[in-house]
Amino acid sequence: LYNTLTKRKQPFTPIHPGRVTMYCCGVTVYDDCHLGHARSYLGWDVLRRYLRWRGYTVHYVQNFTDIDDKILNRAKAKGTTMAAISERYIERYFEDMHRLNVMDADEYPKVTEHIESIHDLISQLEAKGYAYAAGGDVYYRVEQFADYGQLSGRSLANMQAGASGRDLAATAKSNSADFALWKGAKTDEPAWDSPWGPGRPGWHIECSAMIRARLGATIDIHGGGGDLVFPHHENEIAQSQAANGKPLANYWLHNGMVTVNGEKMSKSLGNFTTIRDLLDGHWTGYPQPIDPMAVRLFVLQGHYRKPLDFTKDAIAAAINSWQTLKAGLFFGDHHGASLGWSAATIQTSSQEPSPDAPWVERFQSAMDDDLNTAGALAVLFELAKGLQREGNRLVHEGKPQSSPDQLWQQWQTLMHLSQVLGLEAAQNDSDTDAAAGDLDEGAIAGLIQQRQTARQQRDFATADEIREQLAAVGIAVVDQPDGGVRWHRQ
Repeated sequence: LYNTLTKRKQPFTPIHPGRVTMYCCGVTVYDDCHLGHARSYLGWDVLRRYLRWRGYTVHYVQNFTDIDDKILNRAKAKGTTMAAISERYIERYFEDMHRLNVMDADEYPKVTEHIESIHDLISQLEAKGYAYAAGGDVYYRVEQFADYGQLSGRSLANMQAGASGRDLAATAKSNSADFALWKGAKTDEPAWDSPWGPGRPGWHIECSAMIRARLGATIDIHGGGGDLVFPHHENEIAQSQAANGKPLANYWLHNGMVTVNGEKMSKSLGNFTTIRDLLDGHWTGYPQPIDPMAVRLFVLQGHYRKPLDFTKDAIAAAINSWQTLKAGLFFGDHHGASLGWSAATIQTSSQEPSPDAPWVERFQSAMDDDLNTAGALAVLFELAKGLQREGNRLVHEGKPQSSPDQLWQQWQTLMHLSQVLGLEAAQNDSDTDAAAGDLDEGAIAGLIQQRQTARQQRDFATADEIREQLAAVGIAVVDQPDGGVRWHRQ
């Protein structure tokens, strides 16, 4: 895994063998999740799934920031409370992430649930000389922490030189680089009692306190967007390491930023897009509903540390790629009966393939290289396209080149490895699939017989109408040279 702290890839070794503690900075719940959130939480979802597949027990914590100026401003604009706004957008967060097949974290701590933990951490920093109270606020004394800048590579001297004197004059800070741990109460804003007077926490102290309360002083992996390296994660390290005398996290992972048509996504540029807008067909770049799995596939086609550009062409290509992969995932449902597989066998969930199978080895080799999901997907597409070719042979020639046992192994491997990446297709995930499922084999055979009769009577208009009727529900009819007919579900 590439560790932002050491600026290099390092073999992953957890603190406790077989167990992983992992924290990811969650959303500030004042609005719907956008494409950047999709990119980030899909990435950490895949990391968690892969660690579990490799045999680790993973304890994954992701917070909700439910105290923030943006939440307060939204509450004032809507004439409601901060708590009501937070609850609304927490609910909508889960709706969006479930559509993208992002698994729930093991815990979702909220800032409002950890006020006492925050007080304890600030008091500890104050006792050790790392924090000072001033005018109802409490600040972190950055100069006191010798290793400040270790994550971002920024020197304190440069940060001080670049800071504005007006910032210092407008506050009670003793140094322009110091940051707030506790903010004194303001009129008409929620506040909590504290040893320094009523107020609310600063942003950075929140994650430090929640990590310590839920996972302990040092965790294995801390994840987040690349925009959080400085100041947020730098400040987390300064707070936690000063208070606990231990590293906060052994591995710091950061995902790349999202652009839209090559530009930074922002409301001022008019290219700000939410997850639900994208999925429901309200994105101007691609104004039609998009299968969530196509979006997931699009995100995984790029490396998690690299920038990701949402464009119409890129999304269209991902939609086509998902159709290819989905056809492979449905291979058993569509062709299993022709291969002599029992219905019970076909409906069995995917079985774990042999770890020394060549596809599995290549998949693991790619993922072990700092989560190279593009390399892992190449293995899936090789399997899917191979199954697609064999399905075509089965339909057009009556038999495949590979044995039913070989095809079974390939299909099971494809389904299993796809699940490791969270790429899963349901039989009813499209109107076509659902419509085709409404026709049983007897009904299909009856329509094909009607078409054969019409053709024998040279009633080609009726024959074509029946073919189109079947095609509309996903049934492809293939006329054979000997006059027979084969069909398959598309």
